[in-house]
Amino acid sequence: MLAERRHQLILRALRSGGPASVTDLSEQLGVSPATIRRDLVKLEEDGLLTRVHGGAVVDEGDQPFAEVAEVRVSEKDAIAERAAAMVADGQSVLLDIGTTAFRLARQLHGRRLTVITSNLVVYEELADDEGIELVLLGGMLRREYRSLVGFLTEDNLRQLHADWLFLGTSGVRPGGQVMDTTVVEVPVKRAMIKAGDKVVLLADAAKFPGTGMAKVCGPEDLDVVITNAPADPVTRSSLEEAGVEVVEAGKVQE
Repeated sequence: MLAERRHQLILRALRSGGPASVTDLSEQLGVSPATIRRDLVKLEEDGLLTRVHGGAVVDEGDQPFAEVAEVRVSEKDAIAERAAAMVADGQSVLLDIGTTAFRLARQLHGRRLTVITSNLVVYEELADDEGIELVLLGGMLRREYRSLVGFLTEDNLRQLHADWLFLGTSGVRPGGQVMDTTVVEVPVKRAMIKAGDKVVLLADAAKFPGTGMAKVCGPEDLDVVITNAPADPVTRSSLEEAGVEVVEAGKVQE
């Protein structure tokens, strides 16, 4: 059996039956435990599962926004500060869903900007700032993740243009592909990419490789990646070969 086929069957087994041991997967697929262990290492490197003692598990669901917002706050703030410094007064900024975009919104207070977003927490943060022209995209509400999605959001984006898009992600593959855990978010993110002149990916160290099975875009669609730690050499090489500038938050750029 080809490795790619084994990987598909392993992921299917974990999604349908929950956590499974190496022994169980070995018996189901008719291959050795050593082969399964190698497969699990590869799938974890790709961000498609998490290895646990004796086996593996797939976590397909998004955590509620409030939970994610409390994780790695200082790292997200460092990334947000560097991102905010890229924007000049008078420009338009498109902010994706997610907690790092929210931290970026907090850095924009007092600026003369237009901010476009489907992120309800960004909207709430900036609603009382009279210096900011705020555009809230329409769509179907995802209550747990405080965002708007669907064909209405995509239609709104087709009518808009922004100088900057600041994009979030759940994972970045070694080849530079940007991933997401939730399929319903992907068309919105792709529409955002088309609406932005400059596309900046905000990705803390945990996003390399992170998680996600749905591809949002390739490295060729990005202009800049801002991260709080060096990306692994393979990923960094893939990004730089595609002409993407990799900015490490906290480092002074020459």
